[in-house]
Parts: sequence; structure tokens; C-alpha cells
Amino acid sequence: MYLFKNCCVIVCISFSLLAFGQYEKKTKVFLFAGQSNMDGRGDASKLTNKEKEWLEKASQKINFIYKGTVGEGNAIKYNGKLNFTDPWEFVKKKFSIEKCFGPELFFGIELAKNYPNQNYLFIKRSQGGTSLYGAWNPLWTNEKAAFFNEQKKPKLYNDFIKLIDDELSKLDPNSYEIVGMLWVQGETDSNTQNGLKAANSYAENLELLIHSIRTYYNLPNLPFIALGVGNDKVIKAIKSVSDKTPNVTFVERSKNPKNYNYTPIYTHQWQGKNVGHYNYEGMKKIGQLFYNSYSENYLKLLIE
Repeated sequence: MYLFKNCCVIVCISFSLLAFGQYEKKTKVFLFAGQSNMDGRGDASKLTNKEKEWLEKASQKINFIYKGTVGEGNAIKYNGKLNFTDPWEFVKKKFSIEKCFGPELFFGIELAKNYPNQNYLFIKRSQGGTSLYGAWNPLWTNEKAAFFNEQKKPKLYNDFIKLIDDELSKLDPNSYEIVGMLWVQGETDSNTQNGLKAANSYAENLELLIHSIRTYYNLPNLPFIALGVGNDKVIKAIKSVSDKTPNVTFVERSKNPKNYNYTPIYTHQWQGKNVGHYNYEGMKKIGQLFYNSYSENYLKLLIE
């Protein structure tokens, strides 16, 4: 009897460990979307040797699916291990870069440093100069798209969903779970040249985007983290949505070099205008801020 009980205990423990091991192998999926600062203009050549070592380790744990800005007729695409991306020629010239990265790079580095035994899948759809009011709107109309002359640009919400579905369809449904979405967008909707309609409705449209993603994937509590970008009206709109919507988190950035959340931008000009956009340090900080926000608010999704 004693031997029988011991065998039962061993068998039970073995099955428990097997189940735990299977659960641990479930890939954590993160979604990334937005316009050019999500697309990323960080100069990859600026990474230190230590950061390159971290990236090499992270790349062993993170697969990266990316569809970016349509330039010269074709969208920039990447499918592989977490790495830099190759921008189209206009971006290379404008920012004097050869390879670039977005928030996903240092977000991924921090994830892999802190949770090295977990596997991840990043899926990103980004396109510069696009609005939530028009191109990203789940309820796209030609009239809304025309507000920022986006009629011929992709219907980005639908395109994003298709990109996600295409990738997830290749996986066993029990092998992954979507655990978060990161959003960097708001600059285009801040443009008031054609009026305030887009800026004034940003909160409503952001709520619609979040609800649509959560409903489509049947994830009513999916964490949604948004960087505060754009003019004051749009940033306040993002903050207001985060304040009243469960599992929506606002990430505040600063223009003050003395602050921990300082996100510097490029300072040179292109064709007589400031190029703006976050540089290597700024994009690195955004990725780290996203990680800090996720780990502070949704850590249980990574360790449960």
C-alpha cells in the first residue's frame, strides 16, 4: 500500500509538471500599431555593444512580424527574429540612417532580460502619416479618410487584423495567448489645418479601436498601453480613455532632459523643416517605458 501511494504521488507530480511545462511554453503575443513613431526612426547604428548582446539574446526568444509604411509602392515587411528593420530610401535620406527600430526593440530586450524562459511573438502594423480618425478607424468611411487625404491609403484597422490572423492561423490555437497591445499614434489627428473634428473625436475613436480589438479576439480585458503623443487635446483624450477604461494604461513622456521619461527627438532639418521623430535615445526610452508600464500593471499575464 505504501508503495502504491508513493507511485500515485509520483504520477500526480509528473502530470502536474508536464501540464506546467506545457503552459510555460505557451507563446505570449504582443500587438503593436500606430504611425511613424511606432514604425520607428531610431538609429540602429547607435546601439552599444552591450545592447547588441542583449538584442542577440532577446532574438532567441522573440519572433517579430512587421508590416510597415508603404513606400515607393510596396510595404516594408519583415518576418524573423527580433531585429532592426530596413526603411525605405526616403526615410534613410531624411534621417541619415541605414537601419532603424521602433518601441518593440527595447520593449523586447527588457522582456527577455527579465523573463528569459518565455517565448514571444510580436506583430506590428505601422504606417507614417496616418490618422485614427480615418485610416485606423474600425468604422472606416471614404468621408472620414478624406479629412486627411487618406482615401488611397490602406484601411489600416482591417489590414492589421488580417496581418494578425494570418500569423496566428499558422499556430496551434492552444500554443499562444495575446497578452497586450501597444499604441503610438496621435500626431496626425493633432493636425488642425482642416479643423478640430479629428482631435475632438480622438477619445471616442480610441475607445472604438480598443473595443473593436477586444471584441474581435474575445479578450475583453486585453491590456492596451498608449503613449501620450500629439497635441495637448489628443494627449488629454488618451489620458481620459485610460482613466475610465479598465486595463488601458497611459504612458507619459517628457520633453525635459532632467526627467526619467525624457524622450529626445532628432534636431536636424530636412528640406527646411525640423524632421521631429524620436531618435535612438528617445525610441529606446519609449520601449523601456512601455515595458515598465506593462510590468507594473499586467505582470500576472507574464508569470501566471
